Amino acid sequence: MEPEIVSKEKEVVSKNFIEQIIEKDLAEGAYDKICTRFPPEPNGYLHIGHAKSILLNYGLSQEYNGQFNLRFDDTNPTKEKVEFVESIEADVRWLGADWEDRLFFASDYFDQMYEAAIKLIKKGKAYVCDLTADQIREYRGTLTEPGKDSPYRNRSVEENLDLFERMKNGEFEDGTRVLRAKIDMASPNINMRDPVIYRVAHMEHHRTGSKWCIYPMYDFAHPIEDAIEGVTHSICTLEFEDHRPLYDWVVRELEYPHPPKQIEFAKLYLTNVVTGKRYIKKLVEEGIVDGWDDPRLVSIAALRRRGFTPESIRKFVELCGVSKANSSVDYAMLEYCIREDLKLKKPRMMAVLDPVKLVIDNYPEGEIEYLDAPNNLENESLGSRKIPFGKELYIEREDFMEIPPRKYFRMFPGNEVRLMNAYLVTCTGFEKDENGNITVVHCTYDPQTRGGNAPDGRKVKGTIHWVCAEKALKAECRLYENIIDEEKGVYNEDGSLNLNPNSLTVLKDCYVESNFAGAEAYDSFQFVRNGFFCVDSHDSRPDALVFNRIVSLKSSFKLPK
Repeated sequence: MEPEIVSKEKEVVSKNFIEQIIEKDLAEGAYDKICTRFPPEPNGYLHIGHAKSILLNYGLSQEYNGQFNLRFDDTNPTKEKVEFVESIEADVRWLGADWEDRLFFASDYFDQMYEAAIKLIKKGKAYVCDLTADQIREYRGTLTEPGKDSPYRNRSVEENLDLFERMKNGEFEDGTRVLRAKIDMASPNINMRDPVIYRVAHMEHHRTGSKWCIYPMYDFAHPIEDAIEGVTHSICTLEFEDHRPLYDWVVRELEYPHPPKQIEFAKLYLTNVVTGKRYIKKLVEEGIVDGWDDPRLVSIAALRRRGFTPESIRKFVELCGVSKANSSVDYAMLEYCIREDLKLKKPRMMAVLDPVKLVIDNYPEGEIEYLDAPNNLENESLGSRKIPFGKELYIEREDFMEIPPRKYFRMFPGNEVRLMNAYLVTCTGFEKDENGNITVVHCTYDPQTRGGNAPDGRKVKGTIHWVCAEKALKAECRLYENIIDEEKGVYNEDGSLNLNPNSLTVLKDCYVESNFAGAEAYDSFQFVRNGFFCVDSHDSRPDALVFNRIVSLKSSFKLPK
């Protein structure tokens, strides 16, 4: 028998555990079509961890030709704002998740949730309890001791129906009565020890106004929302694993056909960043940051303002993967992803962040010429541009030294260097102010070296960037470090944040080449030798450009093999 010739290897695609569950359910006919959802609470801005959930849920709906819902779990009017709803919609849309016409709110279902609670009461599965919150905690027991029955646990169905209706009608003050599920006070899972499913709260809701003075608890509302919307796989993070028995109890007792299935996955943790809404809110309120989208934060809005792209976030989430085990990811991996995304897409242009004037003494007075410069040496499709050149330029202060150390190849008296895309110049001298600071560097140029190469073949080791002083645009550049002092850890002993005092450096006297004219919010560029920068969406104006540094050019991070 002749050996079989394999002309093409079959591609082996490794499925994560959620994909395996979904494919098994579809194969067994548990669901005809899958439906996933992203269910944020509108009580703050989304952060990088939420991006993983958004992209995971949306990606699964696309992979299996299903549906994707964006649903706001707005069951707690004490913390919710329309501002947060709008910011979340913008973030989800920016990441590329399209919910089409499937935008929902938990408040859409308040009437149905109320009826669901009535159904549980009639089944003898829920009761009105008069214990205070502290008493409920006391009765609940511990991880090693069972709870005790509430003295109100055996109220009649009729009494519970009457009291619950009176709760709805506003007869009772906040905190005086709750509705509890009647499950098992001896359950080893504390979440099953008669959890509260409704509480009295006299306050305005951002969508329903004053219609309701009772509101469902999240653990009761969430499975109902999923079931009503036809969600098949309710994908959430690991802290809800112990809540799954309650989730299943709710959909089972309410007798929903084709009940949704809850699946938990590990959260995305980044090292040395602040994601807790309580801490970010404090930073905002104390003016330490200038808002929820301050570029030092890792809210999605902050990453967008700083200059991160949806593609870089998607790549980052993909590299992190989906697992059942909690772990932390180095922030350097996120920086790696944005560098990889931008390096071939963006033009490499010249900007001088710490300028000193360079005067070419033998260059014709008043003359301006325009030189050709490639936009990206690694991507010829980005073309080239014309850059102005004249007698007076700006260079980086660090590119000149009066007395250089060994192996310093940039500008110092007597040394010849290349001005990028321009000419070879030789330093002839410098000027200082009364404090000894260098104010002007002088040089001469070789007119035969236009483009940066000598016709006689002589070599120079140093190449520096520059901008034409007469045509340059003044700009402000903001350099960022982690807002957390990485060496001390995130938190102090008292629970406060270990803030890095150098998390923001503002350089107000920068100069950029004239080709930046017309740059608009979110436009990003590579500044030669200085990193990737983005036009700030808040403060930049056509006549006063402001750039945020997205990331420096190099990192010690290496992608794991």
